[in-house]
Amino acid sequence: MAQPLEKEVLDEALSALEGWTVEDDKLKKEFKFENFKEAMAFMVRLSYEAEKQVHHPELFNVYNTVQIGLATHDAGDKITEKDVQLAKTIESLYNK
Repeated sequence: MAQPLEKEVLDEALSALEGWTVEDDKLKKEFKFENFKEAMAFMVRLSYEAEKQVHHPELFNVYNTVQIGLATHDAGDKITEKDVQLAKTIESLYNK
């Protein structure tokens, strides 16, 4: 079972994840795109990476905006290293 990150470890991880915040025990970030098609393409690419990591984010989309929430269910819906790793992957997909 995954363990929630200690505050110091989480703070250090956040310093390397530009624009990510902690709200309601989740890592969260909003991503903007030129249009709906680009937002959906991002979500599809993200889905393949999430499936590889066996870790599935909360996704919310309206037109050109994608909001993401990350928490680990088997750690009591708290933030774990799995969430940090997926956030890093998401950043790499967004910056392509």
